[in-house]
Amino acid sequence: MEREKDREKFVELAEKRVSKAIKDIRLVGNLSNKSNYSYTDEDVRKIIRALDAEVKKLKQRFETQGVSEEIVFKL
Repeated sequence: MEREKDREKFVELAEKRVSKAIKDIRLVGNLSNKSNYSYTDEDVRKIIRALDAEVKKLKQRFETQGVSEEIVFKL
């Protein structure tokens, strides 16, 4: 019974958080509009590297059940 509640909570939170993450990534993608924003290739590389690094950490946490530290992104 307790495992069912844990599963329900996981599904509820996963759906909310993954949907929010996808929405936020799409918003970052909107920054690619050169008619509205000015940026360098290096800015783009930094953004992509930061996002790739976090996805790799996410994979590791699910594989190892570990905890990761919070990092604040800066250009």
